[in-house]
Amino acid sequence: MRLLPWDELPEDMRTAEVRPYYEALSKKRRQLIVKRIFDVVFSALLLVILSPVFLILAIAIKVDSPGPVFFRQERVTQYGRTFRIFKFRTMCDKADAMGSAVTTSGDARITRVGAKIRDYRLDEISQLLDVFRGTMSFVGTRPEVPKYVAAYTPEMRATLLLPAGVTSSASIEFKDEARLLDSSSDTDGVYVNAILPDKMAYNLNDLGSFSCLREARLLSKTVLAVFGGER
Repeated sequence: MRLLPWDELPEDMRTAEVRPYYEALSKKRRQLIVKRIFDVVFSALLLVILSPVFLILAIAIKVDSPGPVFFRQERVTQYGRTFRIFKFRTMCDKADAMGSAVTTSGDARITRVGAKIRDYRLDEISQLLDVFRGTMSFVGTRPEVPKYVAAYTPEMRATLLLPAGVTSSASIEFKDEARLLDSSSDTDGVYVNAILPDKMAYNLNDLGSFSCLREARLLSKTVLAVFGGER
């Protein structure tokens, strides 16, 4: 996992607010290499092991509602690059054109099978494809849509020094994010002005304290949260 020289970063990331995080990461280049090796090896292994689950989910989604198996939405990752994320589709086709980019727990766009998939967070396992190809990592700031990244403060842009992640401290702490948005008529406004700053505080703390050992602990905590009855 390569950390670009400071002068090669996007201009909006070469700021005083980003610099301390960059300096901290630049001292851990070997650990960044280990992080990428782990991502490739472990994602490849899980893709093989979970291939039957992928097949079952694909069939269930196609039988339940018309549309593609995967939801491919544009997200932002390392250095502000955009990519199309892999997520098993849990909503009706073209749902992103029918409402907010964030989802509430009672969202009418969620399909019957999609609701079950979301209950067990199975829609996220397809992101193993993104981890393997390098657009994401197992641990890192969750990839946002471009319109939310446009609302980042200069300091928040430091999270773009590393690839977006499948899980993070913020993901665990805000696992019930949809419920927090349920009572609002302006989900985008509440997300950007209230939830996003709190999530990014966790993400920036993770970034500033980066280490492979810390990420291993976060992965373990995520597994316990998903399979330990904390849905």
